[in-house]
Amino acid sequence: MDPLVLGIESTCDETGVALVRGRDLLGESVASSMDEHARFGGIVPEVASRAHLEEMLPTLDAALASAGVSLADVDAIAVASGPGLVGSLTVGVAAAKALAVALGRPLYGVNHVVGHIAVDELIHGPFPDRFLALVVSGGHSSLLMVEDIAASVVELGQTLDDAAGEAFDKVGRLLGLPYPGGPHVDRLARGGNPEAIAFPRGLSTPKDLVRHPYDFSFSGLKTAVARYVEACEDGGRDVPREDVAASFAAAVADVLMTKTIRACRELGIQTLVIGGGFSANSQLRELAASRCAEEGIDVRIPPIRYCTDNGAMIAALGSAALRAGLPRSDLGFGVDSALPLDRAVA
Repeated sequence: MDPLVLGIESTCDETGVALVRGRDLLGESVASSMDEHARFGGIVPEVASRAHLEEMLPTLDAALASAGVSLADVDAIAVASGPGLVGSLTVGVAAAKALAVALGRPLYGVNHVVGHIAVDELIHGPFPDRFLALVVSGGHSSLLMVEDIAASVVELGQTLDDAAGEAFDKVGRLLGLPYPGGPHVDRLARGGNPEAIAFPRGLSTPKDLVRHPYDFSFSGLKTAVARYVEACEDGGRDVPREDVAASFAAAVADVLMTKTIRACRELGIQTLVIGGGFSANSQLRELAASRCAEEGIDVRIPPIRYCTDNGAMIAALGSAALRAGLPRSDLGFGVDSALPLDRAVA
C-alpha cells in the first residue's frame, strides 16, 4: 500500500491541509483569510501569518476527519517551504516539523509552485515521461520543462515583472473592482469584446523573441490599460469597462499561450499541464483548449478548486517525492521566499 502523506500549505493567505495516498486524495480542508485582506486592497503579511496560527489546528483536524484517518496513520509529512511570504511559510513549516518530531515521521519541505502542477496527478492520473508546465498565479508566471515532477524540473521562462494574476489585480483596481481583482475582471470580460482595444503583447516582437523566447512581461500591458482608462476619464467619456476587461484578458491569454505553444512545438512536447490560481481564468482555459487542439497537444488543467492554494498540491508533491525515492529533508531546513523552481524538495 502506498504511504499516507499529510500535506500542509501556508504560503500566502490560505491554510490548507490534505491527506494523499499515492495519487488518491483522501481528504482535505482549506481556510482562507482573504476577507481580512480585502479592505486593505492586498495581502497584509502580518494578518496572513496570524490567520495561519489560528487556523492550523482546526484545519488539520478537519482534514483528518474528512479522510477518516488519525495522525497515527500518517506515514510522511510534506510542507510548502517556499516560495511565499516568510511569516506565513514559517507557521506551516513549524507545524510540520512539530508533527514530524512528535510522530517520528519523515518530513519533506517541498516547492509550492511545483505543487501547483503536481496536484494534477490527483485528477488526471500519472504524468507522461516528459511534459511542459505553465504555472500562472498572483506571484508567478513560469514555463517549466518536467521529466520528473519531484526530481527533474527546469525553468524555461518566467515573468520579468508582474505575474499574470498580479496584473489582473492591478487592472481590477483601475476599473474600480473589489479585491482580489482577478475573478471580477474575468466575469466583467465575459460581457465585453476582446478585440475592441488593441492592447500590447509584451516581449512578442521578433527581437524580444530572440532574447526572451519563453519569458513573459505584463507591466507594459498594465500601463497601457491605465493610460486608456485615464484618457477616457480626462476626455469626459465613460470607461467601457467590459471591453477594457475583455481586451486586457485576451492580451494576457494570447501571450501566455503563444509562447507556451511555441515551446511545445520547438521542444517536441505533446502534453501541457497548466496550474496556479490564474489557470481558473475562463479566457485562458478556452484559448488553451482551442490552440492545443489545433496543435495536437494534450492539455491538462485541474478543476478550479485545485487551482488556488491548497494542501492537496503539497501532499501530491510529497507523495511524488516518496515514489522517486528522494531523501527526507533535514529538520534544520528553513523557509525560502525565493526557492528556485528546479528544487522540488528542500
